[in-house]
Amino acid sequence: MSGQHHMTMQHDSMTGMDHQMGGMDMSDDHQMSGMHGHHMNMNMGDLNRRFWISLVLTVPVVLLSPMAGMKGLTFQFVWSPLILAVIGSILYFYGGKPFFSGAKTEFQTKKPGMMSLITLGITVAYFYSIYSVIANHLFHVTPPVDEFFWELSTLIDIMLLGHIIEMKSIDSAGSAVDALSKLLPDTARVVKNGQVVSVNVADLKVNDVVQVQAGGKIPADGLIVKGTTTVNESLVTGESKLVSKTVNDEVIGGAINNDGTFEFKVTKAQGDSFLNKVMQLVQHASENKSHAQTVADRVAGYLFYAALSVAIIAFIVWMLVSGATVALPIAVTVLIIACPHALGLAVPLVVSRSTALAAQNGLLIRDSSALERANRVHYVLMDKTGTLTAGNFKLNFYQTLNDAYSKTDILKIAGSLEQTSSHPLAKGVMTAVLENHLQIQSAENVQQIPGFGLIGNVNGKIYQLVSSNFFNKNQVQYDQTVVNKLLADKNNSISFLIENNQVIGAIGEGDEIKPGSKPMIDYLKQHHIQPVMLTGDNAAIAESVARQLGISDFQAKLLPEDKQKIVSKYQQKGPTMFIGDGVNDAPSLSGADVGVAIGAGTDVAIDSADIVLVRSDPKDVVDLFKLAKRTSEKMKQNLWWGAGYNIIAIPLAAGILAFAGILLSPMVGAVLMSLSTIVVSINALTLRVG
Repeated sequence: MSGQHHMTMQHDSMTGMDHQMGGMDMSDDHQMSGMHGHHMNMNMGDLNRRFWISLVLTVPVVLLSPMAGMKGLTFQFVWSPLILAVIGSILYFYGGKPFFSGAKTEFQTKKPGMMSLITLGITVAYFYSIYSVIANHLFHVTPPVDEFFWELSTLIDIMLLGHIIEMKSIDSAGSAVDALSKLLPDTARVVKNGQVVSVNVADLKVNDVVQVQAGGKIPADGLIVKGTTTVNESLVTGESKLVSKTVNDEVIGGAINNDGTFEFKVTKAQGDSFLNKVMQLVQHASENKSHAQTVADRVAGYLFYAALSVAIIAFIVWMLVSGATVALPIAVTVLIIACPHALGLAVPLVVSRSTALAAQNGLLIRDSSALERANRVHYVLMDKTGTLTAGNFKLNFYQTLNDAYSKTDILKIAGSLEQTSSHPLAKGVMTAVLENHLQIQSAENVQQIPGFGLIGNVNGKIYQLVSSNFFNKNQVQYDQTVVNKLLADKNNSISFLIENNQVIGAIGEGDEIKPGSKPMIDYLKQHHIQPVMLTGDNAAIAESVARQLGISDFQAKLLPEDKQKIVSKYQQKGPTMFIGDGVNDAPSLSGADVGVAIGAGTDVAIDSADIVLVRSDPKDVVDLFKLAKRTSEKMKQNLWWGAGYNIIAIPLAAGILAFAGILLSPMVGAVLMSLSTIVVSINALTLRVG
């Protein structure tokens, strides 16, 4: 990344770029027509209220109504049919309202799915039961018509409970991030007119100057204006080391001040802070609809049409064979048995569980469908600096290439240009300046040279600190033999200092490979996923890192737009993941099938990636792939458990084996549905990362 290391200062432009994030389109398949999506229109309080009221009303129904036609298990008296009809009506119209609303949306989009299937089941159960009350007690038909108030009430209860379980599971996905929000103190010490006053953190405004004492929590995102200190950002970023901070350095709300008192200016409102954005990230993940969820809705849609078709055919056949008194109950039984108790929970519970596990393990899933896409990835392209290497650059050498400047002059000028930059390469220079006790001047008009470095005015002279890539597009004078020798250094990133289009000095900084990089590469290769390293650094350094990690495919001296083109090229071969630092790599992160940002400390990481690895540890990518694989397996298992029994139950209910004396009763169907729901729930809860 030496060829582009100053691109970190282009934060604003990168943040503002158009980003077509996968999973954000809320049209078509993303109308959230299924059970999962209806939560957007229902709050937990309303669902809880409907569930508990419905459950209380179910008690007299269970006492007064026979389960699936079983006699001798109920209390019967003269008014019991009327009471059942009244309670059943309340349950149907009040408890069933969420399903009617969802079904309406599905039919408007001409995509019957989960809500349509539920509505079909409870509607048939209700109206047939009302018909039975009228037929039995007003017209006294014989034989008596069975009623399904028991099925109606339990069906509504189970599906409302399913909503609540799903919502709680989804809410638990944000538990780790909710804990982050608690890192903020309740009050902040604001400096006003030379006096320090205590205010609620929620009342902080942009440009307020806040004082943070040693050991205190930083209440908001901002920029230090006075003092120096070290800050523990591990609870926020996952980095376990103390970070030195001085004037003009950024601080993150939620981090802990270590050993010095300082003052900072609030630069972001609470709603735009890092912690708030992370919470929004997980919230978005819980609401987003994965491809597999769409599959579940499609399965429900197929069941809707299948049940309706089988019921109609069964009714016609049995009508011809045995008359309406036999045909109608059989058709009704088919429609009730098809109701998707378990299918409605099959995928949402798995998605919710996987999102929760991810959050607990430092994997913040922005787009829940990214887990499914990750399971199909063939190529993993990754940045080098900050991703595979620690990005903690140390200045290993600095030298003059012009007799008019001393070795110390080169370091002082570089320090003047770099003193306002937060990039790891800049910090390496500033560390060397401090260690050598050098006095440096302030640089004026410091600006980025996109993809190459920076330019600024020091003591009336214009200097450029750039990578060798700059030479190719500009008329720069340099000793090619000397420069080539420097670039042959496989252990350092080289930057060159230029004055009047002439190279006057060079600095070399070294990085170290992260401990988690090798295990990640080994895992990818073991699972036949090809790792590819892309870097703006020179070829020698790239080759050295690639060799140590066992990466055979790598490309060096790349600009951000070059990486994006390479990502597109690999996408033509197969599904592609890109792993980067979320700043220089924003175009590649947003363009890849799965974008993974290592490090959650920047807005661009949150804005550009599908998944953010909070701990900045590449080994977490292994957990990501393991979770993706297990999530996919659980989804498939639950879809079979949730819908598979219908393959047998619906034909049996329709009487396909009636000639052999086998006819599935509503009671057996109810038991099968209950068992399927329990199995789906337990199966989802058994999902683990490792």
